[in-house]
Amino acid sequence: MGVVSLKVILLISFFLFASLANSLPLSTNGRWVVDSMTGKRVKLHCANWVSHLQTMLVEGLDKQPLPDIVDSLSSFGFNCVRLTWATYMFTRLDYGNRTVDQSFTSLNLTEARDGIAKNNPSLLNLTVVQAYHKVVEELGAKGIMVVLDNHISRPNWCCSENDGNGFFGDEYFDAEEWLEGLTIVAKRFKHYPQVVAMSMRNELRGPRQSQPEWFRWVRRGGMRIHLLNPKLLVIVSGLSYDTDLSFIPRTLSLNLGNKLVYEGHWYAFSLGRSKDWSNENPDKVCATTMKEFDDKIDFVTTGKNPVPLFVSEFGMDQRGVNEADNRFISCFLAYAAERDLDWALWAFHGSYYLREGQRGMEEVYGVLDKNWDQPRNPKFIKRLRLIQEILQDPTSKLPINHVMYHPLSGNCVLVDDSNSIQLTDCLNRSHWSYGGDETPINLVGTSMCLKAVGDGLPVTVSTDCSSNQSNWRVISSSNLQLSTMDEQGKSLCLENNSSTILTKECLCPTDVEKCQDNPEIQWFKLVPTNMK
Repeated sequence: MGVVSLKVILLISFFLFASLANSLPLSTNGRWVVDSMTGKRVKLHCANWVSHLQTMLVEGLDKQPLPDIVDSLSSFGFNCVRLTWATYMFTRLDYGNRTVDQSFTSLNLTEARDGIAKNNPSLLNLTVVQAYHKVVEELGAKGIMVVLDNHISRPNWCCSENDGNGFFGDEYFDAEEWLEGLTIVAKRFKHYPQVVAMSMRNELRGPRQSQPEWFRWVRRGGMRIHLLNPKLLVIVSGLSYDTDLSFIPRTLSLNLGNKLVYEGHWYAFSLGRSKDWSNENPDKVCATTMKEFDDKIDFVTTGKNPVPLFVSEFGMDQRGVNEADNRFISCFLAYAAERDLDWALWAFHGSYYLREGQRGMEEVYGVLDKNWDQPRNPKFIKRLRLIQEILQDPTSKLPINHVMYHPLSGNCVLVDDSNSIQLTDCLNRSHWSYGGDETPINLVGTSMCLKAVGDGLPVTVSTDCSSNQSNWRVISSSNLQLSTMDEQGKSLCLENNSSTILTKECLCPTDVEKCQDNPEIQWFKLVPTNMK
């Protein structure tokens, strides 16, 4: 690289740095990702955007101009992108030196190529690597952070047990070449402040996976990234499709200078549980999967030496037709809010140029629709609002209180000026204090508490906080149902009814294997927060 080119990159980087919403670089403080300079919490609430398939170009550039796509990312409340890449893009010249035009022409993607010529003509004659740089630059210019994710080696769809990309030593997964790819990418993006992290490898898996080989190569990869670009967070995945970190000592015997972050994935189908979500009591399945996630993944955030966790993939079919996904996502949102997790939604993109042999395949998990011009499911975007916020900050001096969150709707409980209780957008919500089972749920800053009036009637706030109707307990194994008793001693639960909160008979007791009702309307989570 010539001196002039380096000066241009540094100048661009200066302006990109100035435009970013957060002060960078990032570091870690216990279980939190923080601003390296101030120590204040920086929460990653990201979207996955794919660039690792055969075209090696980020999806959607045939549908909309790049700046418009990035603007829509920001408008939906995402502050970063997990941007995927394939090793061969950077390690093999016959891949990386292809122009965008050549890449699409070779795959006979004439319609997509013409769409790029119309919407992003300046990218057509760039190499796929240069185009990748342009995407990173545009994200930075709009204040969006970037996590560079090595998703696969040979550009293709991911992931299966036998695709040759699963574990070190597989057909397309040469470990030394993988290290070379990490080296090249860490160097290439060293002067891009918007690039805040590198994720070493997505979903290690398959019959060859072993703990000794995992330690051998992950330690080498982590140190390689850190030595070349010590400002970056180094994100480490475990085994079995990013669902198992349980074998890992938290420090990895690596000195990464407060830059280590672990990652995990969680879907309805994780650990083969899709049928459970569809056929069994949702409360029991939610409790079981939360316990599994605690034991295998989220344990890294607890104990004497906690480390941040980045849930780098979760998602659902946003058409709303998959019952397992529908039930799972309410459970996940409650969990993510309670733990105040950093996360990346799968996915942002609405379609693919080419996936598994199909041209123009729709991504039904995508935030954008197939035409990339509107959200596929606006209600789902609303459900993300609370988990997009920083709910806990290690530097905050405020006490821990609670927000009452209804994950099915994405709304929070608000007591308005007339003391009427509403379920409304989480941008407006009341704070509550709660001492545990059989105690009142108190409205912070007042002498009032939550009180049941009767079966099928709206819940109220009252200064009568000593009666049975004002004492609440968590009755479900998932900790998602809040119950009290009426004057006759009947157990009632909070329930959402078109933004009115009632108390009604509790649905799906946890000792019932199957449940004909949908208990999600009664799932409320007291989410801890030390923020206003």
